[in-house]
Amino acid sequence: MLTKRIIPCLDVKEGRVVKGVHFENLKDAGEPAELAELYSKEGADELVFLDITASTEGRSTMLDVVEKTAKKVSIPFAVGGGISSLKDIEALLEAGADKVSMNTAAVKNKDLIRLAASEFGTKCIIAAVDAKKNDDGNGWEVYIRGGKKPTGLDVLNWCREVEKLGAGEILLTSMDRDGTKEGYDNKLNRAVSEEVNIPVTASGGCGHIEDFYFAFTEGKAEAALAASVFHFGELSISEVKEYLLERGVQVNYESS
Repeated sequence: MLTKRIIPCLDVKEGRVVKGVHFENLKDAGEPAELAELYSKEGADELVFLDITASTEGRSTMLDVVEKTAKKVSIPFAVGGGISSLKDIEALLEAGADKVSMNTAAVKNKDLIRLAASEFGTKCIIAAVDAKKNDDGNGWEVYIRGGKKPTGLDVLNWCREVEKLGAGEILLTSMDRDGTKEGYDNKLNRAVSEEVNIPVTASGGCGHIEDFYFAFTEGKAEAALAASVFHFGELSISEVKEYLLERGVQVNYESS
């Protein structure tokens, strides 16, 4: 059984960490490097940094902020937002990222995943998938540009494709649950996890400690990503890991 990962997410806009609901109404949550250092020390398994307006603004990720943040962490560090070329990926890896996460660019240019996986290795490449439930309730559609543009792509078909193209894992965000604190969309998580053979990270909707447990048991996710519950001090990494261990979920945890 694979050890499950707990991953705080830094959604960054204009150099600050923010958090909203359904990708809107953003609220300031702090300075990226400071939060990154805190989570690294608290025992987070990885850290995700998403420059959430880079794609919609048509610019590259803020390398200076990435570099400053990377220096503060001793855990795997993934960065996404505004990646559109192999040069962008190389620049982020040189700035201290261990992995890169792609959504908009991957949908627009499938070859980018294949070329990136070949150039930098599959373990470096995360396919970020922003999923929204179809109006009829059957299936989900892939969205790009920070959740603002529908693509017409079916989520399950797209996840199968990115795996074939060489993505090493999938960061799966439920747009319907994002920021709601109503729990992860485990129907979505389970459907994707059962469709692919690469790790799936559940994202969107975490509001209570038990939500992590259900992401792993009902959703079959390999990792769970959360933002506001950590940023605003509602839960700590150690608290979540102790809870999971008590319920038989295998996590990396050293008690202090």
